[in-house]
Amino acid sequence: MGVGLLLATGLAGQTADSFQGSVPGPGSPTPLALRLEDAIQRGLKYNLGLLENQDASQTARAQRVQALSALLPQVTGSLAETDEQLNLKTLGFNVPPNPYLNIRPIVGPFSYTAAQANLSAKVFDWNARKNLQSARANEEAQRLSVQASRDLVVEAVANAYLGVIADASRVKAIQAQVDTDQALYKRAADQKTAGVAAGIDVLRAQVQLKTEQQALLAQQNQLDKDKLALGRIIGLSPAQVFTLADSAPFSPLSGITQEDALRSALAQRPDYQSSKKQVEAAQNALSAARAEWYPTVDLSGFYGDEGLSLANSHGVFSVTGALNFNIFTGGRIRADIEKARVALKQRSEELSNLGAQIDVDVRRAFLDLESAADQVAVARDNLGLANQTLDQARDRFTSGVTDNIEVVQAQGSVALANDNLIAALYAHNLAKVSLARAMGMTEQRVKQFVEVE
Repeated sequence: MGVGLLLATGLAGQTADSFQGSVPGPGSPTPLALRLEDAIQRGLKYNLGLLENQDASQTARAQRVQALSALLPQVTGSLAETDEQLNLKTLGFNVPPNPYLNIRPIVGPFSYTAAQANLSAKVFDWNARKNLQSARANEEAQRLSVQASRDLVVEAVANAYLGVIADASRVKAIQAQVDTDQALYKRAADQKTAGVAAGIDVLRAQVQLKTEQQALLAQQNQLDKDKLALGRIIGLSPAQVFTLADSAPFSPLSGITQEDALRSALAQRPDYQSSKKQVEAAQNALSAARAEWYPTVDLSGFYGDEGLSLANSHGVFSVTGALNFNIFTGGRIRADIEKARVALKQRSEELSNLGAQIDVDVRRAFLDLESAADQVAVARDNLGLANQTLDQARDRFTSGVTDNIEVVQAQGSVALANDNLIAALYAHNLAKVSLARAMGMTEQRVKQFVEVE
């Protein structure tokens, strides 16, 4: 069961497997009656793909704060005690020996105490400002990416939940077939005892019964495995016992045109909005790279007290303003500009591709909806015809008009018609979920499109 294309850069590095796993939440000693809404809420709380994207969003927030700090003044404090002895010759003072003045080249040892506050600030740095704008756009893109992850989680949960409903329907249908086969086998055995049926009829009925029993075991196993998969997506312990409290009957979707869905998708899909923000971030990153050629204005200085001790000290300060500019960087800035230009091109191409993919997603969902609705109608008619055929075949066999070959064939037709109807209903509901995902605001639209009871 797919969870859609991970197209937004904020989802890069994640695969569909991320959204099929979870961090298990607290369990319950009693069996759970799980509604679709409950399953979706658990998925939004414990699904691994969403948790990973939320972590990435926090990282983007930290990067924005880091970019902001490069523009804010930096203030540090220090308290130092210095013991020092100097050799004046090492400082360029060639002091000749003079016994009368008692001048020596060695000064000290002496000590002093200094307490000061240090300040450094960027008065003007266009590169840092553009980097901050890029970081802000990236943070917003990542926030939107988290929303896109929520849509993927809702899609994954809904698909898995509907899959379990379909499995349970197949188990129920096959169990009905087993019950029918059991009754027909008993009837064939009774007729053989009465001498009005051949032994081959009993064998055929028994083979048909065993075949359906085997199919029931296989389908029950598939149901149990799909329930485990659903539990993994929503953070249930593998040992947690639960049943589904909702069913999904057939209900045609109306009131939405393909054109309206396309407009809604481009306006509301968070992955598309995230991709647009990534283009904006890349544009600012390119401007930041070009701004490396611009001069910067820096201010630095300190103020403090120095003296033999803090009680015997005097104020000292220093203020320095500097205009800094690059003259030769060995091609580093040109390389930064080229890398930023290529990144912008990639983000723009991804945005264009995602817009086209959204168009395809919406159109495909509408095609699937129309096809599945037609299949449901045909499958219902076919099931009715197959049941009529089975009734007539049983009557003919009971009356002794024919053997039970017709009955066995009719039973197979009923089983196939049942399976086709279940598959069509499942496909129709999946198409609704796909349309909800394609249009955006998946959680709200799944509740609107997929009617459960």
